[in-house]
Amino acid sequence: MINLDDIDIKILSLIQDDACKSNSELAKQLGMAPSGILERVRKLEKKGVIESYNTRINPLALDQKLLAFIFIKSNESFGSMQLAEDIANLTEVQEVHHIAGDDCYLLKIRTTDSQSLIQWMRESLGKLPGIVSTRTTIVLETLKETSHLTIPKADKS
Repeated sequence: MINLDDIDIKILSLIQDDACKSNSELAKQLGMAPSGILERVRKLEKKGVIESYNTRINPLALDQKLLAFIFIKSNESFGSMQLAEDIANLTEVQEVHHIAGDDCYLLKIRTTDSQSLIQWMRESLGKLPGIVSTRTTIVLETLKETSHLTIPKADKS
């Protein structure tokens, strides 16, 4: 576990909600000098606490109306991650999770519609060696979707 103090926790909480927030805005909210904030943010990046800064795009703006989760069973030997790497290299795949249970991997993918999903599964996923079977769940409606983590509250001291 990486050691974080209260100021680190407060910085993470503020930038998780708005990654475009400037160091001067953060400094004002935390009562610190902008240079101190910059130094702390750089340390959080170097430690790997802050992995990247992303823009969240509405999938409908790109006509990606269909969200699906695909469970994959593979015939790979235990410990081999070649299939997972091959899947992760497919640009349409948003997430790849190595899971416990009957299946080996869980994917998250967005496409235009069911026809484009079928086409992608045949032309991209279906060409990867090692897949024994798939099960696909199509999302009817998304009630909550976030990449936000629960950040512990900083001490009030």
